[in-house]
Amino acid sequence: MVNIMVQWMMAGIVSLLHPFFISVIEINHNAKEATVEVSVRIFTNDFEKTLQKNNTAKVDILNPADNTLLDKQISNYLSQKIKLKINGQAVTANYIGHEIQKESVWSYFEIPKVAELKKLEIDCTLLYDYEKTQSNIIHVKSKGEDKSYKLDYPKSGTVFEF
Repeated sequence: MVNIMVQWMMAGIVSLLHPFFISVIEINHNAKEATVEVSVRIFTNDFEKTLQKNNTAKVDILNPADNTLLDKQISNYLSQKIKLKINGQAVTANYIGHEIQKESVWSYFEIPKVAELKKLEIDCTLLYDYEKTQSNIIHVKSKGEDKSYKLDYPKSGTVFEF
């Protein structure tokens, strides 16, 4: 019994010394609205440090002095780090906004005029400029089918076909 407790304590200590660096990107084709909805979840402290490295103005996600400026910083960074091609065509995602949920930031984008999603190509280097052990988990939903893929640094691209 003591051995099991020691193993659990050691696992806890190791996880504190070697934290996980993960983001989640959810992409959903809304056929009824002919849009692609993109949600990006990043841990707040990692995202804040990354944004700070890429901006001269102070970044405070939890208590922004200027929410409009923060939205611009978030939108610019994510647009640079997540590039999408739908059915062979590069697309621009429209930034909708962000919200804080517990220890993470959810950012939302929408791509209009996508009647059908046959092929999605993604190039994602999200937080690779912050942490070399970063993993980006991507979930894509189209035509009632769910697919997922995990990109580990330095790998940045994958393709989903429906």
